[in-house]
Amino acid sequence: MTKQRKVRVHVESLEASGRRFVDAWRRAKRGEPIHEEHLSFESLEGLLATLSPKRIELVRFVRRRPNLSIAALARELGRDYKRVHGDVRALEMAGLLEEDEIGLRAPFAGVDAQLSFS
Repeated sequence: MTKQRKVRVHVESLEASGRRFVDAWRRAKRGEPIHEEHLSFESLEGLLATLSPKRIELVRFVRRRPNLSIAALARELGRDYKRVHGDVRALEMAGLLEEDEIGLRAPFAGVDAQLSFS
């Protein structure tokens, strides 16, 4: 059985994100396996803009029903095509959706969120 992928979402400074990257780089250089995926935001506002309730609903739907086109997804959700298209593109930029010739899919089984106020 393959392990389901999870992404860790952080609200943190660019410096903190950079430190995590350097740490992973050093571990990989030592030959340690790296099986982690991160998505970082510099502000809670940025996270909430990217992961709005409508977008989270969209990711959940795609997770249950992969390989739909954007037009089919908009019809299934009863939403305007243009808005769904924009949401899909934003979620693709964040790495939370993928699209190929077959259609859309959500590559992660879950999201772990961590907020840091330092």
